[in-house]
Amino acid sequence: MTADAVLSRIDDQLTPALDRLMAFLRIPSISTDPAHKDACLQAADWLVNDLRSIGIAAERRDTPGHPMVVGHVPGDGPHLLFYGHYDVQPVDPLDLWETDPFEPVLQDTEKNGQVIRARGASDDKGQLMTFVEACRAWKEVNGTLPCQLTFFFEGEEESGSPSLIPFLKDNAKELSADIALVCDTSMVAPGVPSIASQLRGMLKDEFTLHGPRIDLHSGHYGGPALNPLKEIARIIASFHDETGRVAIEGFYEGVEEVPDELLRQWQNCGFDEESYLGSVGLSRPHGEEGYSTLVQQWARPTLEINGLWGGYQGAGSKTVIPAEAHCKLTCRLVGDMDPDAVRERLRAHVEARLPVDARVTWDNDLDGSPAAVMDISRPEFERARQALSDEWGREAVFAGMGGSIPVTRHFKDILGLESMLIGFAQEDDAIHSPNEKYNVESFHKGMRSWVRVLDSLSRRT
Repeated sequence: MTADAVLSRIDDQLTPALDRLMAFLRIPSISTDPAHKDACLQAADWLVNDLRSIGIAAERRDTPGHPMVVGHVPGDGPHLLFYGHYDVQPVDPLDLWETDPFEPVLQDTEKNGQVIRARGASDDKGQLMTFVEACRAWKEVNGTLPCQLTFFFEGEEESGSPSLIPFLKDNAKELSADIALVCDTSMVAPGVPSIASQLRGMLKDEFTLHGPRIDLHSGHYGGPALNPLKEIARIIASFHDETGRVAIEGFYEGVEEVPDELLRQWQNCGFDEESYLGSVGLSRPHGEEGYSTLVQQWARPTLEINGLWGGYQGAGSKTVIPAEAHCKLTCRLVGDMDPDAVRERLRAHVEARLPVDARVTWDNDLDGSPAAVMDISRPEFERARQALSDEWGREAVFAGMGGSIPVTRHFKDILGLESMLIGFAQEDDAIHSPNEKYNVESFHKGMRSWVRVLDSLSRRT
């Protein structure tokens, strides 16, 4: 069993691997649109057949929604579960696409070299296939795969995964493994491989501040009347202090500082703060003082106002004092922050600042999920980091992620699985947007990377 021979096979068979990916990308598996239900079935069946072509015992498992695909490879040594999703986002607005989103093409670009242009190229079909193709090459060279493997592909990730939790619970024994591998993330910077070590959680909330019984004429009531817009603005302004720190009592319970070794990796990961901010028209960071942009994005909690409205919204002027004002907000959570406790403290902060004659109502149908923090002290993480470093020719880093990938929490809570997130997407891949792309380099070196990771993780010592 030699990884070098498998890497050579990857290089020699890049064109056929791209052809298979192109066929997969032609399937319009948009999970959110009922009109594409048959396409989702087609995508699941395509994966089943592709896995079987490598000799993997795979089958489609139907759910009340879109199917799961499950495949098993018996073997010795560690048991690895690989997760990806075959569903994709809608393509709207279609008129902004320069090519047919479901007729993939290879394009030469000045910045990224050759790219694959199609919906799902980066999120997540191209990423998913890096692992499948690595396994194909390994099997073709060695006759067997290096350890026990379970393949688990979902068809509802882009539509909230309604079938995921019941499926995991019903099949927990079958899906149990030593560790989960997830390829649905980006590299921290071009050419800089990374393993996600923490994912921020999310809390959503919404409230309405009620004042007068009805909208009021500002000439008759301006002055003596309580104005809900003014009061909600005052309350919202109290959420943060002058340094950008969240000023809600107890908000930071469960938040830890970033260890020095992780800070060192982040400081040397090639992240370009000026370019990152400048690409969206900003000249400097505006968050919590004393923390770099990366630390703010990956390891600090936030409270953001996502929507604020009330009163007259039409053309021209209407001299009215509105009867109510509304606010939508979200908190990104880190470490051991408890979403329920944060919600309770947030609401207590608002209610303690209500003036006389005002009342507040809350939307109680919004959810929250805690952060996911990976146990990078496990030896598998350092082995994988070294394998990535060897492939890319520079130190791989344990990176944070500002967003959330809920499946990792479900793996932890239901299957007791730690997740290792290794992705090869780039920040400019335009996932969820028109003209999505995946660099051919990401696909090629992604396959090679998984070969090295498999080789490293399959060893007993």
